[in-house]
Amino acid sequence: MINKSEIEQKVAEFLLQIKAIKLQPTKPFTWASGLKSPIYCDNRITLSYPAIRTYIRQNLSALIQEEYGSVGVVCGVATAGIPQGALVAQDLGLPFAYVRAKAKDHGTGSLIEGEIHEGQRVVLVEDLISTGKSSIQAVEALRAAGCDVAGIVAIFSYGLPEATENFKNARCRFSTLSNYNALIEYASEHRFITKEDVELLRKWRDNPVEWSESVSNLS
Repeated sequence: MINKSEIEQKVAEFLLQIKAIKLQPTKPFTWASGLKSPIYCDNRITLSYPAIRTYIRQNLSALIQEEYGSVGVVCGVATAGIPQGALVAQDLGLPFAYVRAKAKDHGTGSLIEGEIHEGQRVVLVEDLISTGKSSIQAVEALRAAGCDVAGIVAIFSYGLPEATENFKNARCRFSTLSNYNALIEYASEHRFITKEDVELLRKWRDNPVEWSESVSNLS
């Protein structure tokens, strides 16, 4: 059995160490959606660090086996889930495919790239869970193709209430190596952030829109 708490803390350590996750509670980032956020996450950076890449690959593989048991194919969610998913598929000796954000506008017009078959039990690999919308879109594409989606694994989750609700409505399980609570705990203990920052970070997670609006009104 994998030690989830230990892995959560180790992954949080790695992501902070290589700046795949940056925390700036008093100087928020602006997401593509326009929302202000105290956290920015780009897990693609982990691919540039072989030891960290290996740790993540091995533990995503172990998480799949523990949470979902036997699966027939691993699918990545475009785009950042593709390399992570390919590494996991190689580790497990399974076929790999990936799901596009939208169908190609040329050629075959494919939404799913790679070979899948009706009735196959599939697990999806993501790098990050925010609201869960892109992940669920991939789940729906695979279900429409006749696949049985066991669930989703990812490196990190912001732990947003909206994501929990979205996955519940989609009747889809998801599991992650680390999460927002573990990150804040590690960051606080190892002085990446101050105690005052912790409260700001928790308020954002509870209501990102309200937090963003309050920050925007101050600027």
